[in-house]
Amino acid sequence: MHRQELENYTQQLLEVARFRDYCPNGLQVEGKPQIMRLVSGVTANMALLEAAVEQGADAVLVHHGFFWKNEDSRVIGIKQRRLKFLLQHDLNLFAWHLPLDAHPTLGNNAQLAQQLNISIDGTFGEQNLGCIGQLPAAMPLGEFAALLQQRLGHVPLAVGDASRHISRIAWCSGGAQGYFNEAMTLGADAYLTGEISEAVVHSARESGVAFIAAGHHATERFGIQALGQHLAGQFDIEHTYIDIPSPA
Repeated sequence: MHRQELENYTQQLLEVARFRDYCPNGLQVEGKPQIMRLVSGVTANMALLEAAVEQGADAVLVHHGFFWKNEDSRVIGIKQRRLKFLLQHDLNLFAWHLPLDAHPTLGNNAQLAQQLNISIDGTFGEQNLGCIGQLPAAMPLGEFAALLQQRLGHVPLAVGDASRHISRIAWCSGGAQGYFNEAMTLGADAYLTGEISEAVVHSARESGVAFIAAGHHATERFGIQALGQHLAGQFDIEHTYIDIPSPA
């Protein structure tokens, strides 16, 4: 298939035009025109790019790509080495950020809900990126944290009474701790995201609403896999997800 066909289809699938984002979504680095083998991963780091070349990939699909708002625009250092590697190997780089977080079935938040068996009742937050819903049955916070560790392969940081039962969960993958206050107003028993700051710890303790930081990388592994699998089925191409572990 031609790379433009993949980009056009995915831009429409993820409704990219309705999002205000911090980076360009879609094709970020142009490589060979025809794509038969696709590698996906969370972040376009050098380890992923090298693994993609070893797999014989024609394109790499990521959630965290390049050219972020307010970053140094010079092509030097790490950015130069990554771009040089892509261009030397004629490797396409596609990135979809907020549109992938928010997609109702393939998105990071929808995929987290599937992993944790949470039914989604609604959305909230800027651009409706956050989700809120219910567990099948109330469970202690400590038990839910253990479930997270099992499903995500990452030890979460849970602030709250481990014995307190929770059932109504709000969540947003990645670095979305800023939605915690809104989650509290919506009646959530717990809020799940990837990262936590020192100030949020005290807010969680004082509010009685649990805050769970389950890892930025860990909470955003499933959307890019789902998108890659979907594109492989749609266009009859090969797809491999490669996880480059990150403790953050």
